[in-house]
Amino acid sequence: MKSSPRDLAIALAGIFQAVRLVQQTANGELRDERALAACLSGLFNTDPASVDTVFGSLAGLRLGLETVRDQVAGPNELRNMELTRYAITVMHLERKLNRNQALLDSISRGIETANEQARFFDIAHTGVIASLADCYKQTISTLRPRILVNGNQALLGIPENQNLIRALLLAAVRAAVLWRQCGGGRLTLILQRKALVNAAESLLGETQNIH
Repeated sequence: MKSSPRDLAIALAGIFQAVRLVQQTANGELRDERALAACLSGLFNTDPASVDTVFGSLAGLRLGLETVRDQVAGPNELRNMELTRYAITVMHLERKLNRNQALLDSISRGIETANEQARFFDIAHTGVIASLADCYKQTISTLRPRILVNGNQALLGIPENQNLIRALLLAAVRAAVLWRQCGGGRLTLILQRKALVNAAESLLGETQNIH
């Protein structure tokens, strides 16, 4: 894929949206279900027509785009270092994963199994989420460093929440694959910071007209 600030902003929004939903789940915050559906769509959309369509409608990425804006260019009081840590770790794991063809093949099979279930049930059905969680557990969770999720320990002990968090982390890694395919790298957040923020702001403007 050709690199552009717009495409990079979409990919980065996918990463930050997934980890923000992880944070919401871990802390019992009200979760954005439209954003959740967009993240899951990104997992199953393996042959998108363009970067714009990876996550379905751009409106589904609003949470991620807002998070990119706040994390990359917002004042310090709006920045959440926990989210940054999650995102950076996801990018690091994706680079490791990209060098492991066996794990990549296993993930492809796991996602296809979950996709078959999603054709019969809702995309966010507990069975679909459980399949994606198992895929994450058997593959990415074997890599180091592991992503340590902070939050309410009582909530983190609930199997349904554990499954959702793992499924969302898998979605974050999928978005990190897109980030790399669009030309994103370790220094992109620093060297293209202004362009990324401008692109995110522009995309947010576009979503205002999508319902």
